[in-house]
Amino acid sequence: MTGDEITLTIPRDASFHEVAHLVLGGVAARLNLSFESLDDLETALNAVLERAATDGEVTVRLHLTGEAIVTRVGPFSSDRLRAELERDPGEAVTLRRVLDTVVDDYGLDGDGWIQLTKRVERQEPAS
Repeated sequence: MTGDEITLTIPRDASFHEVAHLVLGGVAARLNLSFESLDDLETALNAVLERAATDGEVTVRLHLTGEAIVTRVGPFSSDRLRAELERDPGEAVTLRRVLDTVVDDYGLDGDGWIQLTKRVERQEPAS
């Protein structure tokens, strides 16, 4: 992949999740993303970070291409996360249902990293 990449490692404690959102917001401003695209990315990131344990660290990598923002978050306990992603959500609001709704693609690798891909929708700059 080509493009810029930002890597942020934070404590898994939920009070630090806002730091990841600040970085994401800065990236969105730099790319002139639409509010809807930013909101979708923040919703996906929240859903993933909520599954993080409370001890240790979690890393968020934002890779910027001309067409998309690819976000990798991890590492996680891949068995638990994989089961949640593979289970039919029915009517429940699960990680799978959230990601199906707000990102264009997602997947979990064998090392416990989840990858989220959101195509970039840019808004026209104000004149």
